[in-house]
Amino acid sequence: MLTQLSIPRACLMFALGVICLGTCALTSAEELLPADRPLPEVVDYYVNARLHEKNVTPVGRADDATLLRRLMLDLVGRIPTPPEVEEFTADGDPDKLAKWVDRLLASEGFVRHQAEELNTLLIYPENNDLRKYLTEAVKENRPWDQMFRELMLVEGQAKAPEGAHEFLRAYVNDADRLTNEVSVRMFGINVSCAKCHDHPLVEAWTQDHFYGMKSFFDRTFDNGGFIGEREYGLVSYQTVAGEKRDAQLMFLTGEMLDEPEHKEPTDKEKKQEKERLEKFKKEKQAPPPPEYSRRKRIVDVGLAPGGREFFAKAIVNRMVHRLYGYGLVMPLDQMHDENDPSHPELLEWLARDFIAHSYDLQHLMRGLVLSETYARDSRWTSEDRPPMSYFAVANIRPLTPMQLGAALKIATLDPDSLRDDMQVEDRDALAERTAQSGRGLAGEFEMPRPDFEIGVDEALFFSNNDRPQRELLSGGLVNRLKEIEDDDQLIDTIYTQILLRSPEQQERDALKQYLTERTDRREDARRHIVWALLSSSEFRFNY
Repeated sequence: MLTQLSIPRACLMFALGVICLGTCALTSAEELLPADRPLPEVVDYYVNARLHEKNVTPVGRADDATLLRRLMLDLVGRIPTPPEVEEFTADGDPDKLAKWVDRLLASEGFVRHQAEELNTLLIYPENNDLRKYLTEAVKENRPWDQMFRELMLVEGQAKAPEGAHEFLRAYVNDADRLTNEVSVRMFGINVSCAKCHDHPLVEAWTQDHFYGMKSFFDRTFDNGGFIGEREYGLVSYQTVAGEKRDAQLMFLTGEMLDEPEHKEPTDKEKKQEKERLEKFKKEKQAPPPPEYSRRKRIVDVGLAPGGREFFAKAIVNRMVHRLYGYGLVMPLDQMHDENDPSHPELLEWLARDFIAHSYDLQHLMRGLVLSETYARDSRWTSEDRPPMSYFAVANIRPLTPMQLGAALKIATLDPDSLRDDMQVEDRDALAERTAQSGRGLAGEFEMPRPDFEIGVDEALFFSNNDRPQRELLSGGLVNRLKEIEDDDQLIDTIYTQILLRSPEQQERDALKQYLTERTDRREDARRHIVWALLSSSEFRFNY
């Protein structure tokens, strides 16, 4: 059916082709590959070694058009234009992928899309918006550890980066939530299960861990839209045995932290503090940072040996998940000792490399997308498709709302607006403006979850709401199609513009028959074909 066009399945298998370094067996954590090995080679070595161990032969490399589509969706949040596909496929340089990756990483589109993705990672589904802060951070390629420090210590900086306070503001009114969100988003650990009882799955985790982590945040508060932190206050809780305790400051590693002696202020001192805070609120000023900050302690311990391994592994795992469609540890918030990584040595090596390269996200992403693992085809010909964690075949991923909104706008551009004689810079600028214009449509789509299925709201939006048809079928591509009388040329133009490929013969024959049966309604027929491809499953996913 035209409304359910599937991703092509035909593909060729190819031999494993892994170059073993002495042995194909996985090495122990103490025998990681050397630190100076290129990141893409390390990814392929460990992934292929496991495939060899499991006697699984991976699929071959995706074709150029598919690979470029995947790459641009991942790095700049949009599909390529037909001229970009032509340029990429015609380039005979064996290093063309690296050239395109570097070109995309340096583009305005990367800044926009990376800020969007990091905003989702840090703050979704809250209404707070970190994109202003993140846009500047991505432009400067700020290290991930610096961003962590800036987001956590906004009131402790002489001039806090604009918008950075939105992270804490999203959760500050609920100390339990703030504790868990920082643990999940920054360290890959969901500690909420240890709030009311010892963790049911991780023997070493007790209530002491949750309340020890909560102690880092319990003194943080909102003061008229500004983040403040008191120098006093203890977290008390009741154990499952009914014992009442004052929590000690404890990081995820179980390390108890020493602190300056705690002094509870008198009622008079509390009243004076309240008056000072009201004055700051009235004058729209941030309260001064405390002399001793527990929140600063979690930044310090989280970036020190022991803590930084949690910190680095969490973002590495999320980036692998984002770019490969599956994490080395799943679920993403269960990076504990009872949940082994699929490729433990790879996770260790990537975390070590990330720290050694000063927490450079662009370095990490560049290496991941230049691997053969990333470039694999998404089509598997037999029924016994291997688990996603093997990375033997590219995992199919639903587009995010912004990716889908941008893709819809790019796909319905007037083909002649991307003329052959345009400078590359001008063409890129037009494509970027077009992608940004998809933000309005993006608000109509849901953020994909692990078990994503197209929801009723999205289906109804495409079938019953005239807005997408007004925006996508009232000009651009559809207007240009009015000038094409030849059916084959018409079909080729639509497929090239929307799906970035030529139609298969079966598809061509079906569409030509469809056009023949509607010679009296040719304009409607053209629109229906465009609409069918835009709402197809092939267009909806990153494959």
